[in-house]
Amino acid sequence: MAATLRFDNIGKVFPGVRALDGVSFEVEAGQVHGLMGENGAGKSTLLKVLGGEYQPDSGRIMIDGQEVHFSSAAASIAAGIAIIHQELQYVPDLTVTENLLLGRLPNALGFVDKRGAQRFVRERLAAMGVDLDPNAKLGRLSIAQRQMAEICKALMRNARVIALDEPTSSLSHRETEVLFKLVRDLKADGRALIYISHRMDEIYSLCDACTIFRDGRKVGSHRDLHEVKRETLVAEMVGREITDIYDYRPRELKDVRLAVDGIEGHGLAAPASFEIRAGEILGFFGLVGAGRSELMRLVYGAEKKRGGRIALDGAEIDIRSPGQAIRHGIVLCPEDRKEEGILAIASVAENINISCRRHGLRAGLFLNHAKEAETAERFIKLLKIKTPHRRQRIRLLSGGNQQKAILSRWLAEPGLKVVILDEPTRGIDVGAKHEIYNVIYELAERGCAVVMVSSELPEVLGVSDRIVVMREGRISGTLERGQANESALLSLALPQSGESQAAGPAQEAA
Repeated sequence: MAATLRFDNIGKVFPGVRALDGVSFEVEAGQVHGLMGENGAGKSTLLKVLGGEYQPDSGRIMIDGQEVHFSSAAASIAAGIAIIHQELQYVPDLTVTENLLLGRLPNALGFVDKRGAQRFVRERLAAMGVDLDPNAKLGRLSIAQRQMAEICKALMRNARVIALDEPTSSLSHRETEVLFKLVRDLKADGRALIYISHRMDEIYSLCDACTIFRDGRKVGSHRDLHEVKRETLVAEMVGREITDIYDYRPRELKDVRLAVDGIEGHGLAAPASFEIRAGEILGFFGLVGAGRSELMRLVYGAEKKRGGRIALDGAEIDIRSPGQAIRHGIVLCPEDRKEEGILAIASVAENINISCRRHGLRAGLFLNHAKEAETAERFIKLLKIKTPHRRQRIRLLSGGNQQKAILSRWLAEPGLKVVILDEPTRGIDVGAKHEIYNVIYELAERGCAVVMVSSELPEVLGVSDRIVVMREGRISGTLERGQANESALLSLALPQSGESQAAGPAQEAA
């Protein structure tokens, strides 16, 4: 019996880059096939070939033994293929209903049947166990809610072949459980599924088989995933053995660098206080919606605070905008790199230099192109950013390499004192994570205070010197590294029945 989906010697070349090189593997009906590899290994490119966004330069795609050609995304969708991309594709000013039914809204005599559409979407969301308001504007929802809407849009097409690219990167624990149930139901229904993730637990929990990519090539394929050790997959992905991805490096901590006292504002249910010392890595953990990102935006001046004080090196400072924060040596790498981090139409070099270029202007007016080129080349090499050249549009890079470019932007800033990293490894492969952790340690070792917001328990436990936990818009506790474990963090992060709304010792600075 022919496999439902087969890639046969697929090749794709972009100027200066061979993105796919002779890729062949098959995905059977009723199977979840994992796809793993470092950022830039070619996984997302392969999905874009399957989805009709790119045409292969060589090779062929077979469905049920028949060769197929997709000249557009519409042709791929018509053939029963649904792709859920890592970078979300939605219309922010349209409602959930309009986004989910885009291009196929029910109508009568040329008029859209809004009530019928909302009723249909509400019923389908309920059947899938997804809690979304069909009338809400998608652009006003959280990243996690937008991600879930994107997943639902693909699933509502009743596709036979479904590919998911890092689908849980922004989802809460409950939403992830809903997604896992949907994937298992689709598998039981005989669909063929491709599942891309950098999270080993997800791959082993959901997938039957797995194919490993490196530098655009298939370097390993395993028909029975559960016979393969995790260390084998990691070694195949990165081409070397990584025994401890976190490789924690203790260091001497100095005086308090940043003190936040009773800050109030959007997203917080109670005033929040914390402090971080020079050379310290302070982790912030909490479930999606706990208020971590909102607190960081208040500290950074991206949101207006209603009260509280911020002190840097013992002196109170007034931060009313990100520009003021940067001038004080405080920078933020945002959670949503696509919307708030990268300048999508600009080059890698421009994205790296956009902030620090003010320090290198000639005569205070003119860009110093030579200096900017040197800065870009230095950080491309230092952070191993995979790009054919510094002039490449950053939107053409993988998510992990975009994240490295954003990190480079702030590393290039002189006088750096506080670095806030909001989900710095979201959607990033294990090798790139290891490199980013090393950058975090190097920042701390040179005296920076590093705040790392993460929803991944192993990560925040593996890298942090201390961990602040948030729950429902308030700080619920702070733990030293030696006290912290998964049970302790989850007990502080999970909602408590009958919890008092009064601020107590949990809001005090550690």
